[in-house]
Amino acid sequence: MKTHTIHRQQWISAPLEKVFSFFCEAHNLDRITPPELRFNLLGQSHLELRAGTLIDYELAWHGLQMRWRSRIEEWRPPALFIDVQLKGPYRFWRHTHSFEARNGGTLMRDTVEFAVPFGALGDLCVGWLVQRDVDRIFDYRAQQISLLFPAEHIA
Repeated sequence: MKTHTIHRQQWISAPLEKVFSFFCEAHNLDRITPPELRFNLLGQSHLELRAGTLIDYELAWHGLQMRWRSRIEEWRPPALFIDVQLKGPYRFWRHTHSFEARNGGTLMRDTVEFAVPFGALGDLCVGWLVQRDVDRIFDYRAQQISLLFPAEHIA
């Protein structure tokens, strides 16, 4: 199984606890997801995220509506949490979110590992498209995070 890995980091002008809290609210996902994905949170197994929490949602990929189920695999507030796809479009998906207090704000790092279905044939046919789409989603996400947590200006 060929896996792809994306590494992103972004410094956010907000305290660690505030940033971590934002990312622990599944309802905030639609605020940082491109509108064309038509993200819709369907529910989660626990009111607050923790290890083992299941999150169900649906989204559209190139017009095809699909359901996705994730499980919080690891939970270490306020430094890290990891979600894995149990049901969805990928053969494998693991997203590590890590947070570190840095320079009066928070350094957020994302590592996404994924594999497309259908092995080498799937990778040959759509691997490049999925890689491009995931990159574009994280570009949009970075822009939205900058708007939601604007840098404070000293006057």
